Amino acid sequence: MRACPHRRGRWGVSFARDQVTRNTVPVHPETHYARSGDVSIAYQVVGEGPFDLVFVPGSVSHVELAWEVPAWAAFYRRLASFSRLIVFDKRGTGMSDRAAGAPTIETRMDDVRAVMDAVGSERAAVLGLSEGGPMSVVFAATYPDRIWALVLCGALVRSLWAADFPWGYTEEEWERVCEEERRHWGETEFTRESVRSVAPSLDEENLQRLITLFRQGASPGAFDALNRMNKDIDVRDVLPAIRVPTLVLNRTEEAEGLREGSRYAARVIPGARHVELPGPDHAPFSGDSESYLHEIEQFLTETWEAGWEEAEPDRVLATVLFTDIVGSTEKATAVGDRAWRELLERHHELVRRQLVRFRGSEVDTAGDGFFASFDGPARAIRCACAVIDALHELDLEVRAGLHTGECELVDGKVAGIAVHTGARVSSYAQAGEVLVSSTVKDLVAGSGISFEDRGTQQLKGIPGEWRVYAVTRGD
Repeated sequence: MRACPHRRGRWGVSFARDQVTRNTVPVHPETHYARSGDVSIAYQVVGEGPFDLVFVPGSVSHVELAWEVPAWAAFYRRLASFSRLIVFDKRGTGMSDRAAGAPTIETRMDDVRAVMDAVGSERAAVLGLSEGGPMSVVFAATYPDRIWALVLCGALVRSLWAADFPWGYTEEEWERVCEEERRHWGETEFTRESVRSVAPSLDEENLQRLITLFRQGASPGAFDALNRMNKDIDVRDVLPAIRVPTLVLNRTEEAEGLREGSRYAARVIPGARHVELPGPDHAPFSGDSESYLHEIEQFLTETWEAGWEEAEPDRVLATVLFTDIVGSTEKATAVGDRAWRELLERHHELVRRQLVRFRGSEVDTAGDGFFASFDGPARAIRCACAVIDALHELDLEVRAGLHTGECELVDGKVAGIAVHTGARVSSYAQAGEVLVSSTVKDLVAGSGISFEDRGTQQLKGIPGEWRVYAVTRGD
């Protein structure tokens, strides 16, 4: 495995070498593939800087055609002049495998980890651009042991209008845009306008080549699936859980939702550095790209030189699941002590089988209840549903509650307010029901999981009102 970045020495040790390699990046770096589950993810590695930098692209990318766009290629070369740059295509786009529907944020996080593992990167800085921002945010909060710095460039934190986010689209506006893009995606003139909207300063040569990249980077169906997933994204609740040094960049004339979303992120991420640059270009390689790159290089090299502790993280973003048997006392009385003990043993066996299946970690069990944690909310929901289904064969009715939040790590187990919140949510669930907090719902965009609004609740001992949702079950 590649050594942890700080073991490779200080910036000054490698700088002379990097000056030599600054202009020797190959015109067409070799494309490789990392296996993530049953999907192959296309990636490239460029440069030999002292630290790794993972570039998480926006909606559409193509690891090979990007080098055919002079402005984009120059942007990559500049990043590779001071880092070992790792670029990839998200599943469903570019040269990566196509997949049905749109991937969830946690699936995308799996893909990034697969690429990092394939190139021997134990810990890296992550740069999330536009639609790549939400995944980068959740990745930074969930896996603080794999990331030492975060850069957000015109990042999407929420798409739709809300009373506390008045810069978003209405549902009707979003659907209208999605339908238009679905019908016209790939048409030359329509794609030209799309490119112009994100990179108005590009000259004709760059424009034409970027049009080609957009058209070949995603099919109409793939782009439509991404659009519909992005509609439901809201990572604002995750932003305060980021504990790594963070730079938030945006341009002053970007689309209002992206600009104000960046400002919001900069306000709530602890210790974030915020830089606004002039210009209308959303794409960082368009317009005054040198100022953009200067801010990124300065932030990352300063953070690197300042050093960071290679200590086990004491806080992570996690999804907590609580389950318990409804009417357990009555059931135990009806069947008797011995039969009840045997029933509980079978119950525990079935629950643990589902935890293994969905990558959950058992934290505790007390009587007829389970407390488990997950690194992804969609997996946690599916596990809860599977538990309820599996226990039907034992004639047991179970209820479940979930919440995603920043948890303390105590002896390797999650604890803290987020855990108490999950427990309180579960107390409102009915028999056979999976109840989740709004944070969980906001993070499973693209999963195909649907919900029924159950209104707001006062959770005992937890400040404020909490909106909760029941997972819509097909049975």
